[in-house]
Amino acid sequence: MALADRVVVVEQGRVVQAGTPADVSRHPRTDYVARLVGLALLPGTGAGGTVRLDGGGTVAVAEETAGPVFVAVRPESVALYLSAPHGSPRNVWPARLVSATPHGATVRCELDGEVPLVADVTATAFAELGLAPGSAVWATVKASEVAVYAR
Repeated sequence: MALADRVVVVEQGRVVQAGTPADVSRHPRTDYVARLVGLALLPGTGAGGTVRLDGGGTVAVAEETAGPVFVAVRPESVALYLSAPHGSPRNVWPARLVSATPHGATVRCELDGEVPLVADVTATAFAELGLAPGSAVWATVKASEVAVYAR
């Protein structure tokens, strides 16, 4: 992707997305493409500053939206806590840590809950929080860190 002018993504024998590397990474069209570029992709329906996800749950977004949309969240935008946090993030969800994989200087945490996410936390924070697969956590994301675009 770093050297390409154009990218074509094939999923199960058919082209699911084509475009510049920047466009594909900013606006993935399938969960597979989102995972390739390191994002959580959540389909839903926008109404004002909220998106109701197809799988249940809601996500607060910074910009007005309407109709069928995708919500994309970068792993570095997700913060994890052991108890429900209080503060400015408008998106706060309970979750369970499904898996944890060392990923460079961070640990990539796959989360399951009403809003399934991927979070990158430092190895130090992971250890200090005492996280392990099965751990209950709270995930937060600021509305300004959520990308939303038409399906």
